[in-house]
Amino acid sequence: MRLLLGYGSCGIAAGTHDVARVFDTMFDGKDLSITRVGCNGLCFAEPLLQVVDDDGNDHYYGRITQKDAKSIAQSLLEGTLPNQNQLSEEEVAFLTKQTRIALRNCGLIDPENLQDYRAKGGYTAFTKYLKASPADVLEEMKTSGLRGRGGAGFPTWRKWEAAAKEQSEDKYIVCNADEGDPGAFMDRSVLEGDPHSVLEGMLLAALAIGANHGLIYARAEYPLAIKRLQTAIDTLKEAGLTGKHILGTSFSFDFKLMKGAGAFVCGEETALLASLEGGRGMPRTKPPFPAQKGYKGKPSNINNVETLANVPWILENGGAAYARLGTEDSKGTKVFALAGRVKRGGLVEVPMGLTLRQVVFDICGGILDDKPIKGVQIGGPSGGCLPEHLLDTPIDYKSISATGAIMGSGGLVVMDTDSCMVDMARFFMDFTSKESCGKCVPCRVGTTAMKEILDKIVEGNGKPEDLETLKTMGESIRASALCGLGNSAPNPVLTTMRYFPEEYEAHISEGRCPALKCTALLHYEILPDKCIGCTLCRRACPTNAIAGEVKKTHVINSDACIACGSCAQVCRYGAVLVTSGKAQKEVGLHA
Repeated sequence: MRLLLGYGSCGIAAGTHDVARVFDTMFDGKDLSITRVGCNGLCFAEPLLQVVDDDGNDHYYGRITQKDAKSIAQSLLEGTLPNQNQLSEEEVAFLTKQTRIALRNCGLIDPENLQDYRAKGGYTAFTKYLKASPADVLEEMKTSGLRGRGGAGFPTWRKWEAAAKEQSEDKYIVCNADEGDPGAFMDRSVLEGDPHSVLEGMLLAALAIGANHGLIYARAEYPLAIKRLQTAIDTLKEAGLTGKHILGTSFSFDFKLMKGAGAFVCGEETALLASLEGGRGMPRTKPPFPAQKGYKGKPSNINNVETLANVPWILENGGAAYARLGTEDSKGTKVFALAGRVKRGGLVEVPMGLTLRQVVFDICGGILDDKPIKGVQIGGPSGGCLPEHLLDTPIDYKSISATGAIMGSGGLVVMDTDSCMVDMARFFMDFTSKESCGKCVPCRVGTTAMKEILDKIVEGNGKPEDLETLKTMGESIRASALCGLGNSAPNPVLTTMRYFPEEYEAHISEGRCPALKCTALLHYEILPDKCIGCTLCRRACPTNAIAGEVKKTHVINSDACIACGSCAQVCRYGAVLVTSGKAQKEVGLHA
């Protein structure tokens, strides 16, 4: 029997440390022990224990407290499977309905144990191709059809081939682990749960292009991922799989792990290289491309974490096996980080070609509280907001691009009807304007100007001509910004204007937020027929805007009210009425 305890960042945040201490104490001196593994994607159920019985069957136990852990441990010590905390069949289907390649080992191995990775077939592809020709590696990658998973979707083999043709004593493979999208945690989970898959992918890429150095650029906000990466690099060196003349061949290779300061723009490959070299993270014009002139002026290939994690599987199983998954234009699988108003948030890996609706409803269970879905934000802050009627769009590069959005690195934020699309666009534009490196005028000035217009609109001060200004500015930035991040920065605004024009019109023409989210457009009052005078709202109000005695109806002073919503959050009787123009809602815990 194997006991696998989720020990990724999500599990630790949910209390896995405390749960692990209980298991360790109760199993001390016994035949049972827990294996600390990375996140298997069931983030919504952490802390999570997977029990693999002697027949190889999986049993999942979620949302475990210290008290639960004692009871579960006692049952296991008695030789019986626990009854409590079992995940339902529907919850487990979140995992079983996926096709996992990049995530194949996450949650199943100890990420700090090289032998665990090798027991799953790790480094067999590397040792197989170590004595093969670079052309053999490139041919399999070409057959696979793998495209870069960092967002641009450029064919991986083409990028490798360009660097392979360059003549240089030093070449570099660079892993882009600078995951900066709000709500995205795909790369972090792979690095925390299966770092060796990324390292093996880099070694195989190095064989293909003739590189002798590997650089990993990871954001400093990922301390656990960095720790496990460094441990993996150290154990790899001890095993003789890095260094000079690896396994008696002419191939030499070394790894270096470097930490980034968390600049979103450093996700762009030339800005990343500038940061690696000790400069300010700013993109440069291309050509020359990094494959010709990259790190320190040497030929370099930059691939993101998910791309590299796919490579060992492809070269072990064959490019044709990978190409059988997905669509004609987009081969293989894609990992998504599901967040927002979805029942089962976490990591999902599915074949290209599935629809957004299948991911949100069939795998993730639909919307919290069974509310209607309004749309999804795909592709991160530079992606786009797609409405409900486009949820049947297949997940592939061409289809997503046709909607005006982008695939991006894999962030997927789900929104219900309580979400304001104008405010959502403003949120993402605020992020991109602050993260602009400032090198080019369209991005530096344009994103800030667009954000200021959106601020006016959500405050009720917008004008009809603002819509045309937003559209013109957005299209101009798209066409003239220096790098891909700047080019795509206006996407959230342009897509919400395209698919949710009525919300912009309501804000501008009526001074109304249909979703009741924009605080400047909201009015709060207490319903006398529902208020029982419990005083909770009065005590919660930060501006003393609520007056009333115990067991008597309370009232809100509109002049002092800042529309923070604190009263609605604590009211137990649905006695708070929120209005914005014709839109209104009675709120409270029992509304």
